[in-house]
Amino acid sequence: MSASTSPTLSPLAAEAAGYDHVIPATAPWSRVVRRGQILRIVDLEGQQAVDTLFYNAHDYAERYSVHDTLLAQGSAYITAGSALLSNEGNLMVTVTADTCGRHDSSAGACSCEANTVRFGHHTRYMHACRENFLLELTRYGMTKRDVVSNINFFMNVPILPDGELAIVDGVSRPGDYVEMRVEMDVLCVISNCPQVNNPCNGFRPTPIRVLIWDAPPS
Repeated sequence: MSASTSPTLSPLAAEAAGYDHVIPATAPWSRVVRRGQILRIVDLEGQQAVDTLFYNAHDYAERYSVHDTLLAQGSAYITAGSALLSNEGNLMVTVTADTCGRHDSSAGACSCEANTVRFGHHTRYMHACRENFLLELTRYGMTKRDVVSNINFFMNVPILPDGELAIVDGVSRPGDYVEMRVEMDVLCVISNCPQVNNPCNGFRPTPIRVLIWDAPPS
């Protein structure tokens, strides 16, 4: 689905969510989400990249695999209907609703090292998603070796004719969301991207909202 097509909407009401939390601009977040629960990520102000990782909550060695996911679906982007697979080929999460229409899973997370290469040495000490991931993963006994390729919800990364990835202005609007049904107990780790050197956040990082429901209405 592209951003120009009709969005896939969710019937879930925010006031019925059992968990409702705003992640501040530039901040990390993590939480175990149980099998059968519904997870929604809301781009509150629009054009905010949300770097996200999933791990099997009972075995962190099993985690989201961009390679398995994109190969299985035959598409470079995540949207409604996408099945997010683990490195063991197991279904972790199914995307059930999406009002944005395109989410990247190829460009990876920004880091202090990448900032230096792309934008100059003066950006070396700017905060980055990789550091956010490390802050959260250490809470669960993991290290930098456990940071794998992530999903960039709401990040617009077109593939150019020569195969190069381009990071351009986001297409998400205020209030756009992506919603997922969790198919196994997962540890969800988010970096609300702090990048200010490219347009993935509109050069102005903003808060996002995370909601979790125990089950959809009958």
